[in-house]
Amino acid sequence: MKKLLLMAVLALALACHGASTAAAQAKGPLTFVIVPKVVHAWFDEVNKGAQKQADLLSKQLGVEVKIDYRAPQSADVAEQNAVLEQAAATRPNGIALDPLDYDGNKAVIEEIQKLGIPVILFDAPAPEGSGLTSVGNDFSEQARLASDLLAKLIGEKGKVAVMQGVPTAPNHVERYQAHLAALAKYPNIEVVDGGIDNDSIQTAQTQAAAVLAANPDLAGYLNCDATGSGLAAAVEEAGKAGKVKLVLMDNLIEILQYVKNGTITAASSTIPQMQGSMAVLMLWQASLGAEIPKVVDTGIAFIDSSNIDSWIEQVSK
Repeated sequence: MKKLLLMAVLALALACHGASTAAAQAKGPLTFVIVPKVVHAWFDEVNKGAQKQADLLSKQLGVEVKIDYRAPQSADVAEQNAVLEQAAATRPNGIALDPLDYDGNKAVIEEIQKLGIPVILFDAPAPEGSGLTSVGNDFSEQARLASDLLAKLIGEKGKVAVMQGVPTAPNHVERYQAHLAALAKYPNIEVVDGGIDNDSIQTAQTQAAAVLAANPDLAGYLNCDATGSGLAAAVEEAGKAGKVKLVLMDNLIEILQYVKNGTITAASSTIPQMQGSMAVLMLWQASLGAEIPKVVDTGIAFIDSSNIDSWIEQVSK
């Protein structure tokens, strides 16, 4: 009888604790941390989407929902891990991470989860067996669309350069491999090394300038991250605008302006604003203890002369 009574008291205590925790969370404030790969304009757009979702949740929940955006200064795994650890020390309600190298981030992610802080990935596939939710798009399909369009633009023949982003980043690797696989279908296309930009627009410009100088007969260029404004600037400086066809990545305003003037023919976008928004929504659900989907597909936007004005208007808001 005493054992049953003790169990009942414990159950009541746990229920009260759960209710008080839920009540405390309902009162807020709630804080969700966004940790990108590096300081970059693309991630600024992710942050915009996250902030908008936080504002919507604040209005709906009647509590303050805050976004703590923490971008590493360089694309370095050790620095990103340090940022993660510092973020975890603030005991936020959840952390969304775009990993530079999942294997290098894994131990820190697991330590954060042991603290009871939900972690999800954005702009990156979740490795098999990780149990993590991934917010993003089909990175391989995104690259295939870009590669096939470029092949069509150059008559399925000639030299094509493919620039890598961060070689260890899961999404960049997936896009790069998909570019190569798609181009392999065209026997008259020769793939040349397009350089590595490490998520740096300036590096992309420098690398592209060298590739253009070494390959004066280059027909087209592809890339794996949002550094298209650097590639476009290099093409213009080389006097090759319109001659070297560019089908690049994403919807940053600088990239869209190059689509508008025709230097970039098209851009295949991951829609970073949507990724930020959905990442926060998933973190909020996870913070409540709700089961969340393993994959949230935010879609692919294809931007060219037919819809460029509407995209410029949308991104400029």
